[in-house]
Amino acid sequence: MKPELYCEFEKQLKGLGYYLIVDSSSYKRLHEFVNVYPIIRNDTAPIMKFHLHTRIDVEFIKSTFGRFMVKDYVKSVKGSDFPAYFDSTITQAEFDGWMEKFYQYRGDLLTGGICIKKYLDLKKYDGYTNEYRAFYYHNELMILMKSSNQSDVCCNPPFELIHKYKILDSPFFTLDFAQLEDDSWIIIESGDGQVSGITDSSQTETFYRMLKEKN
Repeated sequence: MKPELYCEFEKQLKGLGYYLIVDSSSYKRLHEFVNVYPIIRNDTAPIMKFHLHTRIDVEFIKSTFGRFMVKDYVKSVKGSDFPAYFDSTITQAEFDGWMEKFYQYRGDLLTGGICIKKYLDLKKYDGYTNEYRAFYYHNELMILMKSSNQSDVCCNPPFELIHKYKILDSPFFTLDFAQLEDDSWIIIESGDGQVSGITDSSQTETFYRMLKEKN
């Protein structure tokens, strides 16, 4: 759900005497990456944010980020011809055309605003990046999952980084971690725990068992 719809969902449930574990404020904070960014900025790629449907000066972006990717406040466009990233060769006219496509591709799912993120090279093992998703419940790590079919020889994110941001303002949320080519680690995404997918199917039963025990 978009945050506005989730807020209405919460109001209608309260009218029936039900209360959500994750209220609408917490949902919006973790669902939209730009809200978490000021807290985790030292451990994630730099970003810029813009209002929807405003023309973005690509020359300014290029002067700050050598390569960059485009997202709204929640997701990028995948599974299409939209570029994974742009570099210094992109012209203003070309970028304007791609932004028109971005709005078309995101359609009704378009959320919040536009997020321009510096593009970083992730380390790959046999063609797969080394990424993990951590689910946190009531400010404790609940489960850590592989998220990109990596082999067992890949290392886990550093313990210190996994636990550094476990106390965020939501009872149920996720952080996604990725290994860079220089072997350092960053946070690449945040999410509300209710709408973040289980990234390792082998842990599905464990996930729900742990969630039940936590409750």
